[in-house]
Amino acid sequence: MSAEPAATVGQPTTYTITVRFQYRNRPGMLGLMASTIGDVGGNIGAVDLVRTNPATIVRDITIGARDEEHGRQIIDEVRRLKGVTIRSVSDPVFLAHVGGKIEIRNKTGVASRADLSRVYTPGVARVCLAIEREPEAAWTLTIKKNTVAVVTDGTAVLGLGDIGPLAAMPVMEGKAMLFKEFGDVDAFPICLDTKDTEEIIKTVKYLAPTFGGINLEDISAPRCFEIEERLKKELDIPIFHDDQHGTAVVVLASLLNAVKIVKKEIPDLKVVISGVGAAGIACAKIFLSVGVENIIGCDSRGAIYEGRKEGMNPLKEWFAKNTNQGKHKGTLQAALEGADLFLGVSAPNLLTTDDIKSMNKDPIVFALANPDPEILPSDALPHARVMATGRSDFANQINNVLCFPGLFRGVLDARAWDINEPMKVAAAHAIADAVGKNELSDEYIIPSVFNRAVFQKVAKATAEAAYKSGAAERHRKVHPVYI
Repeated sequence: MSAEPAATVGQPTTYTITVRFQYRNRPGMLGLMASTIGDVGGNIGAVDLVRTNPATIVRDITIGARDEEHGRQIIDEVRRLKGVTIRSVSDPVFLAHVGGKIEIRNKTGVASRADLSRVYTPGVARVCLAIEREPEAAWTLTIKKNTVAVVTDGTAVLGLGDIGPLAAMPVMEGKAMLFKEFGDVDAFPICLDTKDTEEIIKTVKYLAPTFGGINLEDISAPRCFEIEERLKKELDIPIFHDDQHGTAVVVLASLLNAVKIVKKEIPDLKVVISGVGAAGIACAKIFLSVGVENIIGCDSRGAIYEGRKEGMNPLKEWFAKNTNQGKHKGTLQAALEGADLFLGVSAPNLLTTDDIKSMNKDPIVFALANPDPEILPSDALPHARVMATGRSDFANQINNVLCFPGLFRGVLDARAWDINEPMKVAAAHAIADAVGKNELSDEYIIPSVFNRAVFQKVAKATAEAAYKSGAAERHRKVHPVYI
């Protein structure tokens, strides 16, 4: 039996299984099983006794592994032991998804005829007629007031790509859970079985009367840009593509705190972005809005510059026109020389330690490719002063969940009809400010997603920015309950 090392830096055990073992009731059997699991790199967690008798013992053992394949290797090795039978294998992640992760609950009980007559016929007719007379009353008298649609076609699911609408459903359910958990916003997944831009726009417009806002999710570029732009023009409720703007908000929040550590001014930064898709373009736009002047974006062909012919599209043309004023032409590695910030929203393992060494003093590295970043913290440090990824198992996780629940809470509270750049910037400042001066450090530039105060701060800041920027009216007409 060849030994495999346990998880190393950059290869954490993020996959767990719970295995029910039945084995002979003899001294040393549990130790033999444990050593076998350890020899192939498994990490034993909980060990629970299920039952025992003079002949056999049944235990549930939770095992940490690198991935599914590694988990199968562990099970195969233990299965070879004489006197050991595997009764079942369960994956806690799958168990958490059984039957879906969200449900609809009634806010009002229906326990009597009187209750029934109020919430349904005949009483509901009065409410319907009130809304017919004054459609704005729907914001008071229906779920529209607090409900967001999470819309996808499943073409760009993070780390998975084009897996289709059905397979994308667990991600959208998870998004809806986070809306409720952190923003008290009721959200529902809408997974569309079409990739046609016009069909998606048409369908969302048909669904719009039910919702107070639309969160577009995991729709591939460049279609996602047109879909968002068209819906913003054609609907009177806020539209938000989280892959673009949620990422941009949290990245900006991280940068606002990172520059405090390295003692640099935002207008003086040289920024290099790897990946000129939805997230990269949105980040460039929000950087420009706060005064970053020197931005170079790179794709698989190298730097984006005005006049480049290969691999261009209208969005990259916009990027070329508004960034890289020096018209740098060359590789990502060449662009990184003397850079203050690297932002990766592209692909894994693009950079080396030498690339980080070539950057300016005290470089900031945000390597956000998931699940494997453009460079691992173990390779970037100690040459990078501030390092962040999109993963929870490293310091400084840049996670969109810090943005969208609080942002939509503020949007719905203000009854905003748009989500504009000032609102996004305000949300970013609120997230950054949630890290106190005494807390701020190289390894803590962004608050924890479990800091509930963050979402309240984001909601308040977003609502105020909506009022100030004209995306909402502070003194809208209040519709009474009795009409």
